Amino acid sequence: MGKRRWLDRELVIARAIEMADSAGSVTAVSLTALARALDIRTPSLYNHVASLEDLQHGMAVAALRQLLEDLRRASAGLVGRPALEAVACTYRRFAQAHPGIYSLTIGAPDPNDKELTVLSQELIHMLLLLLASLGLYGDDAIHAIRGLRAILHGFTLLEMAEGYMMPLDRDESFERLVKAYLDGIDAVTDSALEA
Repeated sequence: MGKRRWLDRELVIARAIEMADSAGSVTAVSLTALARALDIRTPSLYNHVASLEDLQHGMAVAALRQLLEDLRRASAGLVGRPALEAVACTYRRFAQAHPGIYSLTIGAPDPNDKELTVLSQELIHMLLLLLASLGLYGDDAIHAIRGLRAILHGFTLLEMAEGYMMPLDRDESFERLVKAYLDGIDAVTDSALEA
């Protein structure tokens, strides 16, 4: 094995993400397996990551950053329901494309983890702006975000676990679920306007 002067932290993390997605789990990535995939000795990885935990943190940052970029791109120039529908579909596509690192995007970050906290806050802020375009603000908007995350994650997780095996179009089921949820939000905002 020769020296890999081209290697840096970003490339190490990118390769680890590829491995996790290929295996369908972040736990499939060990430092030994990653070194083998990069054609280097395991101790050489310590020039780029401090530990397996540091590697997984880097993967989580990259995963959340990618999800945020995808959602921003999908909702650019949109407001209201079309924006939230685009976000919902893009979230599902991200999980389908990244079955290994998807799990790294769902937990609330440790408040001491500045990098993940900033990314999480950016994501929440984006969703708050989209919900404001539907007339939801403050606590109502936070409740709506929690509900949206729950239905997206639930559907996605069941789909990843092959929980939908009936010969019925899953895309249609997903669209109906998102529509029903957004109809509920519309009903809440309409009744608030009438009050």
